Amino acid sequence: MKTSTDTTPIYDAYWNFACERQNIFFARLRNQPFPWSANTILQEYRFTNPYRVTDRVSQYLIKSVIYSGGNYSPEDCLFRILLFKFFNRIETWHALDSALGDISYKSYDRAKYEMVLDRLLNENAKIYSAAYIMPSGKSSFGFKQKHRNNLCLIELMMKEHLTTKIAKLTSLKGLYDLLLAFPTIGKFLAFQYAIDINYSELCDFNEMSFVVAGPGAQRGIDKCFSNRKHDYAYIIRFVAENQESEFAKRRLQFKTLFGRSLQLIDCQNLFCEIDKYARVAFPEANSKIRRTRIKQRFKPNSEKIDYFFPPKWGLFIKT
Repeated sequence: MKTSTDTTPIYDAYWNFACERQNIFFARLRNQPFPWSANTILQEYRFTNPYRVTDRVSQYLIKSVIYSGGNYSPEDCLFRILLFKFFNRIETWHALDSALGDISYKSYDRAKYEMVLDRLLNENAKIYSAAYIMPSGKSSFGFKQKHRNNLCLIELMMKEHLTTKIAKLTSLKGLYDLLLAFPTIGKFLAFQYAIDINYSELCDFNEMSFVVAGPGAQRGIDKCFSNRKHDYAYIIRFVAENQESEFAKRRLQFKTLFGRSLQLIDCQNLFCEIDKYARVAFPEANSKIRRTRIKQRFKPNSEKIDYFFPPKWGLFIKT
């Protein structure tokens, strides 16, 4: 695969960012003290890890929602994934789990879930993450409260025998298309949810087989290439398939995730992160966009993550 698209200095920064941010991941894994990098931007602002699967929320999903040790049917597993991801907030899951007991589809009662979520809102607690914004769903389900519409959407998906349909699929693209057909789920969310479901035993698709560029990744790609001549998915695939040579060109020694190279979803996320990084490192690139600063400052989290990956990947953690 070749590109005839001219690159900008931000494209070089993409590879340096990926390498240094991964070095930070391993420094934290080894319990080394802050700061983990001499890069002041990486010290000051919050960025995700290069590998999506290593982020705190994804790790919680995998360990505590999907592979929590419970005796769950495929329907229960899918229900748990959808419920967690629609809110995408660990504290919300904790509240539901504490109040309702073991979360499963077979024991689902919408009124009880609404009662817990209503209580949280009355206490001025946040129930949604700002990472992925679920649409309100009012036009599809009629409720004023977003969480009621979201519960209705989960019910619809489960009643459509989504688990059985997933079992018959042969590709990640097929899973994406299946999710995209449901109301209020757009292209970006459909792809993200497909990746989340693919962490489970409900399916086993190659993460290098399909990608969708979210809005942040699109902005990052446009900053990396001055006259983009290919679509966003093509460019993400190009960098993923050429990562070894691109790192080597810049004399960068990138540490993979225990032998697993960056996948399409990871390279997509990195373009989103370089969009944020460039707002500070390359302010001249902000002339065509509204977002000119990074909102989230870095705050160290003392809670240690015991990393766990989908067993089907066969990854062994080495520090």
